Amino acid sequence: MTKSFVGFGFGAIQAGLFLYEAQASKRFGRLVVAEVMADVVAAVRGAGGRFGLNIATARGIERASVEGIEIFNPRDPADRAALVEAVAGADELATALPSVAFYEAGGEASVVSVLADGLARRRTGGRRSVLYAAENHNHAAERLAEALARRLGRSAERLGETLQCLNTVIGKMSGIVTDEAQIADQGLVRLAPGAARCLLVEAFNHILISRLAWRDFERGFPIFEEKDDLLPFEEAKLFGHNATHALMGYLARRRGCETMADVSRHPDLLERARRAFLDESGAALVRKYAGRDPLFAGPGYRAYAEDLLERMLNPHLRDLVARVVRDPRRKLGWDDRLVGTMRLALGQGIEPAGYALGARAALEMLRETEPGDPESLLSSVWADAPAEPEAKRKIRELIAAARLPA
Repeated sequence: MTKSFVGFGFGAIQAGLFLYEAQASKRFGRLVVAEVMADVVAAVRGAGGRFGLNIATARGIERASVEGIEIFNPRDPADRAALVEAVAGADELATALPSVAFYEAGGEASVVSVLADGLARRRTGGRRSVLYAAENHNHAAERLAEALARRLGRSAERLGETLQCLNTVIGKMSGIVTDEAQIADQGLVRLAPGAARCLLVEAFNHILISRLAWRDFERGFPIFEEKDDLLPFEEAKLFGHNATHALMGYLARRRGCETMADVSRHPDLLERARRAFLDESGAALVRKYAGRDPLFAGPGYRAYAEDLLERMLNPHLRDLVARVVRDPRRKLGWDDRLVGTMRLALGQGIEPAGYALGARAALEMLRETEPGDPESLLSSVWADAPAEPEAKRKIRELIAAARLPA
């Protein structure tokens, strides 16, 4: 079986997960990726369609490469035309963009524009494709499908005859390294000779996806696991993985830690994170989704939490605290990892004192750039949230009562 793959966005997840695993599967004869950064496109082309990759394992850094990549810049008319042609002939595709807001950004160079023009070239009853939406959003696939349907002037049902957009849960930690001292210290292989960036990803590749409606479609990514209902697992990632990562990051920042691995030298912080992970988000998720999957049982969730805590502290990943804690305003959002987890816990009758501590630390960081009293700042952060006055009152009280450790 020889398939064709097209990816949009050439960051660490696209390169270190989709393109890397596509090559490893030996099921794809063509690998195409779209990227708007002209220097990155030039670097990979200059290397003959090959890029380097660094994989952080528990033992150290493994260096790998992916070859035979066709890379195009949709802002270049000739490259855009090549991407449209590639989409028309693609079997599987993936978007890995900073957020769902980028789907329609960029006019004719946008993901939706290029995808729609490629899909429009297909004849009725012709090629079918699967697209993996990897924007860390619970309804990314639905948003993308709706945008494509509007652009094509089709119903969602008709679009679904030739394209299935699937949500993903990608718990793979990754990043782009540009610090020359770190590159030299870890001996990282560059994206391409002379490139200023290196791709560093962890070895983890257990990826969950929505159930594909076509039972006769053989996917080219055998490592991806389909789930009938992805929402519980999406909540486990946001309110378990992401929330605990943020909690630990904000507390680590106050202690002057540079990397998340430095938390191992602060056992009290690690224990606070573990207790919040297990007793707050974990207990709430187990109550909410009991019986859905072995994950949502005491032993299953405990194993999930302990594995993640170990991976978060991997010294070879060099996960910077500054990266983990950036944009505290977003992370204090009503539906985001800290306050969203507090709401989940309260909804299950559990008091989220640990995540309140993380929210307090994030709020204090936000006040460094947006001076003001906590009450007003939270009101501005939650400006677009539903009314829910009682829930807001309780969460404000918990955050105000949180006492940050020295």
